[in-house]
Amino acid sequence: MTFAIAGLLFLLGLLATMPLFAWVAKRTGRRRDEDVARRPASLLLGFWLRDWLVWLITPVERSLVKGGISPTALNLLGAVCGITGGGAFATGQFGLAAWLVGLGGFSDILDGRVARARGIASAYGAFLDSTLDRFAETGTFVGIAWYFAGSAWLSAATVLAIAGSLLVSYTRARGEALGVHFAGGLMQRAERLTLLAIGALLDTPLSQRLGWSPGAVLSSVVVAIAIGTVGTAIYRTARIARALVSTPPGRAG
Repeated sequence: MTFAIAGLLFLLGLLATMPLFAWVAKRTGRRRDEDVARRPASLLLGFWLRDWLVWLITPVERSLVKGGISPTALNLLGAVCGITGGGAFATGQFGLAAWLVGLGGFSDILDGRVARARGIASAYGAFLDSTLDRFAETGTFVGIAWYFAGSAWLSAATVLAIAGSLLVSYTRARGEALGVHFAGGLMQRAERLTLLAIGALLDTPLSQRLGWSPGAVLSSVVVAIAIGTVGTAIYRTARIARALVSTPPGRAG
């Protein structure tokens, strides 16, 4: 069984748990997870979807906490998966790339939750988490750019996706440094990873069935991410700048 088919079956299995989650949440009066409630929703990943995902990974989180797994180890795993996933993209192994990107995404969710559950959340951990996320994502997109090296416009779209992703993170970080906390926008990190993983899983099966060239689905996803990240960066810039206009002189920084 190929990585792509195994990934699609795994994804379908996860989606099949949604009715169960809805039933459990209604029956038990489950309250929204605090981490989910604290972060802004987006058009692609709303509160309900993220709450469902947290419900799914809670047994894994508890096992990691019980086993004393370090959040730093999860940070490093996420970085390794992102960079290795880029290598898989570069060589056209989209199914493997999807698994690696997905595993890296789950590691990214779990590291902070494990740190808070163990009572060891710190500025060091927050810095390492954010920085290694940038290494992971850059490594992933560099691999995609390598795969699309034969097409000038797809290479340009991938470079724009990398730049947009970094700008989305920078606008938030710079805003927070100046006292404005805003993390909204359409194409946040979770959305980017989700689209990449699903696009990578669907590329080979759809291309073979519909007679498309390999990479056709992935290229569409990359273009969407490029447009979405740049739009999100512009949106955050405008919102943060508007908030800073009303900041009294000498209070920012």
